[in-house]
Amino acid sequence: MSGAEAVLALDIGGTKMLAALVCGKTVADSVTLPTPKGKGSPAEWLEALFAEIAHWRGAYESVGVAVTGIVDDGLWSPLNRRTLDIPDRFPLLKTVMGLSEKPAIAANDAQAAAWGEYRFGDGEGDLVFLTISTGIGGGIVLDGKLRTGLAGHFGLTLGQDFEGALEDHVSGNFIAAAATPHMPGASAREVFEAAARGEGWAEAILDLSARRAAILCRNIKLTFDPSRIVIGGGIGLAPGYRARIEAHLQDVPERLRPRLVPARLGDKAGVVGIADLAHETMTQNQTNQ
Repeated sequence: MSGAEAVLALDIGGTKMLAALVCGKTVADSVTLPTPKGKGSPAEWLEALFAEIAHWRGAYESVGVAVTGIVDDGLWSPLNRRTLDIPDRFPLLKTVMGLSEKPAIAANDAQAAAWGEYRFGDGEGDLVFLTISTGIGGGIVLDGKLRTGLAGHFGLTLGQDFEGALEDHVSGNFIAAAATPHMPGASAREVFEAAARGEGWAEAILDLSARRAAILCRNIKLTFDPSRIVIGGGIGLAPGYRARIEAHLQDVPERLRPRLVPARLGDKAGVVGIADLAHETMTQNQTNQ
């Protein structure tokens, strides 16, 4: 692998920070750290991440960073502080370029993942990427172009049977919180494990989350009519979760029923997508010089 081929890709979400060396769709090496929510600043988080990958210096010539929330002119702001509470307009690109000493781009993580699935997934027509994880995000590719709206956040849409943001009533945070009366301190993973053991309370929580996610998928289908909705994220790819969503779509007329497929790139969709966008940007800049 040469430095000209590899891109350093970072994916910072509400649960973990992933750094990867990416060539095309291949993740050659990766490092994962927990996102230290409530501890330190984003600058300190990035410094810790770059310290872990110091041995990669010289192996890449550009950097792509994908984050949950809003990226506007290289500045990073939160959309839902329950998912990740950071200061408004944190200088993300300036910080990353200072630490890497390389050119960099930044984008919302779900939008980056949407592009990764479009470029290196099953590659058929328009798609909407829906990540269901600590929070909920989304990305749209129409006519071969990534649509970069405010932040790719379907999770802030409103629901029919609750008040507030959708992701607060569907995501991993919701699943863990809803389990408190039955299993205090449980993680979303432990709720899935309880459901697999036949615990009725856990089944009910997951079914409620999936029913609300199904309503979101129906609305996406009606709005964009994509050939497929790609489901990703730690919750979205958890065993049986997509099937739960599909069960709530069985009575929808076929023409109006969204087609759900799992993310081909799994939890690497974000880093692969942002790496491809960074490589494309660097190539265009070199061409224009």
